[in-house]
Amino acid sequence: MIKVVFIDIDDTIFSFSGFVKKTMHDGFEKFGLKPYTDEMFPIFEEINSELWRRIEQNKLTLQQLRKIRWNMVFKELGITFDGTLFENYFCTELRESAIFEPHALEVIKYLKTGYVLCVASNGPYEQQYNRLKIGGIDTYFSHFFISSAIGAGKPDKAYFDYCFAELRDNGNEGLMPEETIIIGDSLTSDIAGGRNYGMKTCFYTKGKKCESDHKLADYIVSDLSDIMQIL
Repeated sequence: MIKVVFIDIDDTIFSFSGFVKKTMHDGFEKFGLKPYTDEMFPIFEEINSELWRRIEQNKLTLQQLRKIRWNMVFKELGITFDGTLFENYFCTELRESAIFEPHALEVIKYLKTGYVLCVASNGPYEQQYNRLKIGGIDTYFSHFFISSAIGAGKPDKAYFDYCFAELRDNGNEGLMPEETIIIGDSLTSDIAGGRNYGMKTCFYTKGKKCESDHKLADYIVSDLSDIMQIL
């Protein structure tokens, strides 16, 4: 029986994609760059995803990502501008962003009634916590398992070791991985990490078509509201 639910933040609770598109549009206008078009977003998405994969593999740090991310994006877009300056703007805006994924708030309120609810995020603690607070949902969570405060991130075993030690020391004695589930949008971070630790897993596809090799997860949902049928 599931007792504890871990849930990712970016592109699971909050729409990181929606934030990026808005911030590229507004930021390019603010700094006098060429106008944003929808064709630009996939370039950011590909570069950002690859950089985060390198973080998950311990080949890159978050600090290093912040030094190179927008310089790489601007190079691909043919824009001459200080990527570090735009990164600072981007992170400042992200700290204040709380654009919910469809049905996320409804699902979080539902889960809170029957489970111990935990945030599971690779990211800066202060930034991520502030976004939950702005969204009015910080009080729904019993634990905030955010990588920068732990010193390890998903999918590392050390990250989950920390999470389970904290849970067992705080009212969940003897908690086993199979009594937990992790919900997230990343196969390499959320799903692989949880599966390797023995947790149940729920892959959120954000409405995208799911290929057969996504059967890494115990459950696959295209809409977060489907979780209320699972749990």
